Amino acid sequence: MVAELGHFLLVIAFAVSLFASVAPMVGAHKGWSDWMAMATPASSALFVLTLGSFLALTYSFVVSDFSVQLVAANSHSAKPMIYKISGVWGNHEGSLLLWVLILALFGALVAWFGQGIPAGLKARALAVQAMISAGFLAFLLFTSNPFTRLFPPPLDGQDLNPLLQDIGLALHPPLLYVGYVGLSMAFSFAAAALIEGRVDAAWARWVRPWALAAWAALTAGIGLGSWWAYYTLGWGGWWFWDPVENASFMPWLASVALLHSAIVVEKRSSLKNWTILMAILAFSLSLLGTFIVRSGVLDSVHAFAVDPERGVFILLLLVVVIGGSLGLYAWRAPSLRAEGVFSPVSREGGLILNNLLMMVSCGVVFAGTLAPLVREALTGDKITVGAPFFNMAFTPFMVIMALALPVGALIPWKRGDLAKVMAKLWWAGAAALLIGALVWGVQTGRSPVAPIGAALAIWIVFGALVEILERAKIGKGTLAESWRRVARAPRADWGKWVGHSGVAVTIWGIAAITAWEVEDIRIARFGDVIPIGGYEIRFDGVEGVQGPNFVATRGVFTVFRNGREVSRVFPEKRLFTETPTPTPKNEVGFVHGFLRDIYLTLGDPQQGRADAWAVRSYVKPFANWIWGGAIIMGLGGVLSLTDRRYRVGAPVMAKAKGGDAPPSGVVPAE
Repeated sequence: MVAELGHFLLVIAFAVSLFASVAPMVGAHKGWSDWMAMATPASSALFVLTLGSFLALTYSFVVSDFSVQLVAANSHSAKPMIYKISGVWGNHEGSLLLWVLILALFGALVAWFGQGIPAGLKARALAVQAMISAGFLAFLLFTSNPFTRLFPPPLDGQDLNPLLQDIGLALHPPLLYVGYVGLSMAFSFAAAALIEGRVDAAWARWVRPWALAAWAALTAGIGLGSWWAYYTLGWGGWWFWDPVENASFMPWLASVALLHSAIVVEKRSSLKNWTILMAILAFSLSLLGTFIVRSGVLDSVHAFAVDPERGVFILLLLVVVIGGSLGLYAWRAPSLRAEGVFSPVSREGGLILNNLLMMVSCGVVFAGTLAPLVREALTGDKITVGAPFFNMAFTPFMVIMALALPVGALIPWKRGDLAKVMAKLWWAGAAALLIGALVWGVQTGRSPVAPIGAALAIWIVFGALVEILERAKIGKGTLAESWRRVARAPRADWGKWVGHSGVAVTIWGIAAITAWEVEDIRIARFGDVIPIGGYEIRFDGVEGVQGPNFVATRGVFTVFRNGREVSRVFPEKRLFTETPTPTPKNEVGFVHGFLRDIYLTLGDPQQGRADAWAVRSYVKPFANWIWGGAIIMGLGGVLSLTDRRYRVGAPVMAKAKGGDAPPSGVVPAE
């Protein structure tokens, strides 16, 4: 009965989404305020209905209702509760329902907290959001119904993919979906602005929080997915340039460009066309990622295994959304004239450089991801584009970005003097060169990767510090006055400084682990000692382990440094026995540290020797700094979202002391 209720709620939600797509749009076109006002209750109803359907599916998983086909295929009564719940979105149908739920949630948030948005723009934006929801609800109902019954029901389920039975993968998809769908809200505002034919500073102020929230969630989701790959897959890496990894990375790059171009629209009324295009492309890349994951056209370690016929529906949806929005852009964009004039050497110029670097980098990832598909379609040949291509083609643009970042952040609006900016940054540059030279001198190898990474990281962090000192006007007043100036800085500025520092930390983590990682692969016997990276790892033996839905062989290792015991490590080889075919999974053993990780995986036993096993061991310097930097970046985004200007929404009319109000879209200086 609960499953039927969930399905019924989806049908009603689809009907509501169709109504919410049409009535507010007609009302905005005709100027009918009562029709435009329907957008708010319709968006609220759409969210409540979708939430009810999602809760019904979750209930089916929690109580192990194996008469629901999706539960029988992706759950098991012996599975821990956390993975029963995460099993809701650990499959095609359930994850799609989660996507629709987040779509409806974002529309409802705009409906509830968008009181300052002009009625016409709000009605059009919510109508576009409802259209997107209608498309995905149709996909659910007509091709991917999550509530299909199974008769007769099996006694137990087939269990969830063992690789997905992990806390990292329990949290990774929801965070990514918040990022993907957050970009849908920026897309909806962009489409609404094109229909209305007006883009101004107020519009940019309304769009930026949604883009910022999407970017922060994508940052957290991508970081969590990378961490999961590092400690779960057992191959020793943290980024593989897998098609599904790239599918989430491309919208992240586009959202960085969108955030920075929206600043120019807000501050200088320039780059209007470009910002609208970035909003369209960012969400279009999110839809492309959905196509890659669900169509079956590309192989990936963590794509959904679904039939290609469903990919045709997504492809049609992709064509309608992207084609329709780009057609609307081609029609309306010529009327959106930029008002601000600026020199190439200016804050605007720096932000344009940021956008160009981000989008060229995104183009590299796009080409490398889709090249195998295009080649196979044209010639029938199967090719693989791997990490060497991406590393060689992508890295130079990121180096340029890191070099330009402190300069672009310090240069004035409209027109700047590059020599004056570099004079302020001289000591940051000197420190970066000094640290780079020091790293070059102390490393045992002579790889340039670590020194360059160290220099870039110091350059970015010290550049942010120079910004703070410039804000404080050190030497131009008392220390108390300087402190007050910094303390009164908008939280968006603090978020920018924190976010840029997170970029620096991640750059250093990537450079250090790339240059200094040590690997050892061997056949080890009980009692053997493996020397690696200044440590000694003793193989003490193996033992059997019984889990709730798996059996495992656990390796026992003791790690020593200079003859002193550091830790004991227990990598496992698990065999999940409740799946249709028993499925193996490696559990990595770690000694985590601030400056390095020791990483162990247990391979297969050697034929005829019960005491000899394949063992892979690594010492990974500064590995955790990669994800620490991602956390810092995400915190920077959250800190920016707490800025008072975002909490109150768009600029509002305010009475000046003399009595007259400033022009629309102008905010009094703080």
